[in-house]
Amino acid sequence: MGDAEQDRSASSGVGSMHLPAEIAFDPADPKAALTQLPRAAAVFALYGADAKDEPYIGRTPNLRSRLERLLQPSAKHPRRLQLAGRVRRIAWRLTGSEFESLLAQFSLLEEIYGAKALDRMHLRMPAFVRFFGSNSYPRIAVTNRPGVREGGWAYGPFPSRLAAERYSDELLKLFLLRRCVDDLDPDPSHPGCVYSEMKMCLAPCFKDCTSERYAEEAAAVEGFLATRGANRLAVLEADRDAASEALNFEQAAAIHAQVQKVEAVRSLTSELVRPLSQLRAVILQSSAQPGEVSVFLFANGRLRGPVGFSTLGMRIQNEQSGSTSLFAQPMAAEAIAENEGLRDLGTEGLNPATAMPKLARGVLDARLDEVMAALTADRKAPTAAERQGHMALLKRWYYRPEARRVGEIFFPDEQGTWPVKAILRGIGRVAARSFGANAPDQ
Repeated sequence: MGDAEQDRSASSGVGSMHLPAEIAFDPADPKAALTQLPRAAAVFALYGADAKDEPYIGRTPNLRSRLERLLQPSAKHPRRLQLAGRVRRIAWRLTGSEFESLLAQFSLLEEIYGAKALDRMHLRMPAFVRFFGSNSYPRIAVTNRPGVREGGWAYGPFPSRLAAERYSDELLKLFLLRRCVDDLDPDPSHPGCVYSEMKMCLAPCFKDCTSERYAEEAAAVEGFLATRGANRLAVLEADRDAASEALNFEQAAAIHAQVQKVEAVRSLTSELVRPLSQLRAVILQSSAQPGEVSVFLFANGRLRGPVGFSTLGMRIQNEQSGSTSLFAQPMAAEAIAENEGLRDLGTEGLNPATAMPKLARGVLDARLDEVMAALTADRKAPTAAERQGHMALLKRWYYRPEARRVGEIFFPDEQGTWPVKAILRGIGRVAARSFGANAPDQ
């Protein structure tokens, strides 16, 4: 982020909570402080002599280089922002990924500025498709302000409002739900609209259908939204197969055309699009701590974490070589205590080579359980600004081109159960990439 995008906070109380590392800064001898700074990614704050002065908050991939530019006077670059004369204290927190840096920066700004932090980081609530289920004649619409109380009827987030509108338009082509926005009072004298004339709407406005029939259509739309079309696709595929088995190929072809239309609409959504009240995800990122992977949890409209998952003893796959052997790395240098583990299982004396794989899997599952317990224990209700900011950060990261989206994300299944094995494999991949990026050149 450039200098123009950096922000200043209004209180010096932030640093002690969010930025654990801190040193004093003497403008007369800037090198004394700057040489103590690590050359690593970090979120930082620069504090003045007066506690009432606003600290300068930013994030950077190289803390020392960035602050050398800000705090060392330069005659060659007189127009560069230079803060040496005003700074008396430097606080920072190392981060392992851009995702973590953005979240930490937003947390600092939101604590001080509240909702104004959203504007400072250019964060906007993503677009959702909202199902107006409480209306007597339900309809759908695109909104950037999904209601918290009706979170089960808001589906998203989409990458943009245009994407949400396109999905909404294509979805309505599969059903006969109304497109008007009025609160209807059905009357046979109502003139209707072009959609009723084109037989693209059940026309409840002039009682062209019963309330029960419209309710059935609305329920079908709600089910399609909730499952991203999977429920309707399953029914159509079953009907197509039945028609094909009965040698009714014309009917099977007609149903197959409907299947293709449903699949085309489904392709307009991603796995992230879910009912807002049910949107939960585990995000994995590199950690600033060696031998760890940072785990984040998105739940109830808020990002929680990071909590470090120790990769000590994990079997990390070398994706570049195609080998499944362990890297010569710190995370594998200290193995799990085999004999102690075997004694705990009452299997002392067994061959560790055959007993350890089962033990290792159990140990890793237990580690993940501990991480998830720590994340779910944080039940703080999000503020409106925090909810909007965290949702915007998640959307911004997820909808990046896949080649630029660093990290991994996992969702629970229909029963709300996390895919433990898949998450552990994802942790191994993130750890392998992190180790490969930090490995010295051969």
